[in-house]
Amino acid sequence: MVIEKLLHPFDYLFDKEIINDIAKVAIIKSFKKHDIIIDIGQDLNHIPLLINGNIKVLREDNDGNELLLYVLETGDTCAMSLTCCMAKSKSKIRAMADEDATVIMIPIINMRAWFNTNESWRNFILQSYQDRFDEMLETIDTLAFMKMDERLFKYLTNHVKLSGSTTLKVTHQEIAEDLHTSRVVISRLLKQLEKESKIQLGRNRIVVLKF
Repeated sequence: MVIEKLLHPFDYLFDKEIINDIAKVAIIKSFKKHDIIIDIGQDLNHIPLLINGNIKVLREDNDGNELLLYVLETGDTCAMSLTCCMAKSKSKIRAMADEDATVIMIPIINMRAWFNTNESWRNFILQSYQDRFDEMLETIDTLAFMKMDERLFKYLTNHVKLSGSTTLKVTHQEIAEDLHTSRVVISRLLKQLEKESKIQLGRNRIVVLKF
């Protein structure tokens, strides 16, 4: 089965039984960059397991401004969507493809049942909660204790680690939205980082020289 083949890289996470079960009930979905995978207020019937690509998980304030909480990588699932599924509540986050992504969508009825019957799945869910919690604490620390230029450089270096490339295809506006500030501020700070020889600016791309 196609899904079972896609899950082979996760043999170290899941036992054979749960891989077979996922292959039977899950569906594959593909998303282009900027596609919304989960939206705020949406009823959740599935949880996502990311096969490739990156997904941004965002919160939105009353004025429609977005705040980046964390980024999902290959093999990750979204703890915020897990929480909503467990509580049978609507989504409190927006999950958006940060680049083209392939996702396996697992029905929540199975997700709940496996939590009680399969140790490897239960460990995966609990570890996912811990990882996302740690990432949200890091986001809070960044907002509370770091200046905007430090936050910006950390954002860039994190994306280098996520993408595996020192060349980032991203606009100043996209960065501004992720960091909850204005494009003008980001453009000014990027020029400052370029003067410090930490980055090199191009058209809709940034080369990170130090990280």
